[in-house]
Amino acid sequence: MRVAAAAFQSSLCISYQKPTPTHQPTIPLTAKPNSGSSSLHHHPLYTATQTNLSSQVKEKVVCLEIMGIDSGKALSQNPSLHSASLYSIQSIIFFLQSKGILQKDMPRIVGMCPQILTSNIRTDLLPVFIFLSQDLKVPDHDFRRVIKKCPRLLISSVNDQLRPCLFWLRRLGFWDLRALAYHDPVLLVSSVENTLIPKLVYLKSIGFSRDDVLDMVLRCPGLFTFSVENNLKPKFEYFVEDMKGDLEELMEFPQYFSFSLEKRIKPRHMEVVQSGLRVPLPLMLKSTDEEFMDLIR
Repeated sequence: MRVAAAAFQSSLCISYQKPTPTHQPTIPLTAKPNSGSSSLHHHPLYTATQTNLSSQVKEKVVCLEIMGIDSGKALSQNPSLHSASLYSIQSIIFFLQSKGILQKDMPRIVGMCPQILTSNIRTDLLPVFIFLSQDLKVPDHDFRRVIKKCPRLLISSVNDQLRPCLFWLRRLGFWDLRALAYHDPVLLVSSVENTLIPKLVYLKSIGFSRDDVLDMVLRCPGLFTFSVENNLKPKFEYFVEDMKGDLEELMEFPQYFSFSLEKRIKPRHMEVVQSGLRVPLPLMLKSTDEEFMDLIR
């Protein structure tokens, strides 16, 4: 473990060269005449009582808006942006571009996590990409794919969140790193104590054994992302009380919990009851509307 820790610390010493004035990201730092500057007077951040805001803040607003980022939302969710320099924002954008993130990805990524724009490249962002490469075995050309799937990776601590969560998931049996990286990276940014464990506890409380629960979450990782009160519990109660189902069916088809109770489960169950047929759970829920209607006819 000490050797691994030393190797990791050593990897963090890789220096990042900030962009020089002659090598800048393709983002505008000031508004063009007759383009965004005139609209600034109508921007919700600049009412008549806020005309004394500094030109630097206004310039950042223009920069963000031209990039397609909602500046009002970004500044309200991340107040540190008010004091951040344009150069520091520029450096972060350039760094992300150097990792394969495209300009067109920025509105969604930054929109979901405005804290990215005030991150520290060396201590916050670089470790995430090292984690993706070394721990999840994601090749450099696939960084964009993973980050687009889960932008919250960029604002998650490797030592406090990502690596401990990966260790816990692997203890459960999540050995497919590719699946974790490309399909279920949201699990890595979830709290083990407050988000993941409560789902296991609930599934065990309704009658499944520990082995059954582990098998279910491995086949349907989405179980970890569903709310107990708003998803798992009401769907289970409907399954037992109205559908008269048994645990064996759910164990074989845990994907049941991924379907909408009101839009899919209830209406299709009622159609099946009226038809007098006995339709297996997967067939009832996975079929297209046309296939389902043909089935119950």
